[in-house]
Amino acid sequence: MFKKTAVLVMSCGALLAGCGTDLQSENEQIISNLVEAGYPRQDIMVVEDKVYVGLDAHVTLQASQEMLGTVGTPEQYQTTNIVGTSVTKICVVPTSTFNSYSRLSAGLDLAIENYNSQNLRIRFARGSASDCNATITAQTSTGAGGSAGFPSGGKPYGTINIGTGLQSYSNDVNEHVITHELGHAVGFRHSDYYNRAISCGGSASNEGTAGVGAILIPGTPSTATVGGSIMNSCFRSTETGEWTASDKTALNYLY
Repeated sequence: MFKKTAVLVMSCGALLAGCGTDLQSENEQIISNLVEAGYPRQDIMVVEDKVYVGLDAHVTLQASQEMLGTVGTPEQYQTTNIVGTSVTKICVVPTSTFNSYSRLSAGLDLAIENYNSQNLRIRFARGSASDCNATITAQTSTGAGGSAGFPSGGKPYGTINIGTGLQSYSNDVNEHVITHELGHAVGFRHSDYYNRAISCGGSASNEGTAGVGAILIPGTPSTATVGGSIMNSCFRSTETGEWTASDKTALNYLY
């Protein structure tokens, strides 16, 4: 099994030592908001000057503020920050570096097809287009995993980071990881948020319900299983990249 994200060297450290005053103040406010919302302090980290929860979900100041002001609704493992009804088409724009990795590029096409095959109220398109209501940049990072963030202001999170180490894996694994990170960008949390060891192995680790909508969607399993969801915290080298039945139920319920 492999972790969804490779944690990089922390350029400012856990206490934000050496960061600029404005950035330090903003990150401290984000952390404070997350703690107040219910996230365990040990599940919050600062990596390359950005605040993350659950190892691969970047949280902006606006998103952290929205978490404090919104009550969760009965939908499967999502944040309360979801994509608003004004967004119907989302452009996913890969960088030139991203495009230079053939399997990352193929995985992006397959991930977009994953979402569009479900006939949701939101559709994805590769590249810029004048009729897109929101844009997500697909860019590369180190390692063999990915990271993204949660929606804010009714818009999906604006960036997914995909590790170039995934070039060594199959197109299906790239499809899986990119679909997963796009899932975060539109508001889904990890299916095994309550015990990451289910998909990652090792000791039990709970990301916390956080009061932000980690509520089971009707018709989906009450417990996570290995291979049971694209939104599991960690992936395997044997992933097919395809939605499970419960993933489809959750998608159609939410969007």
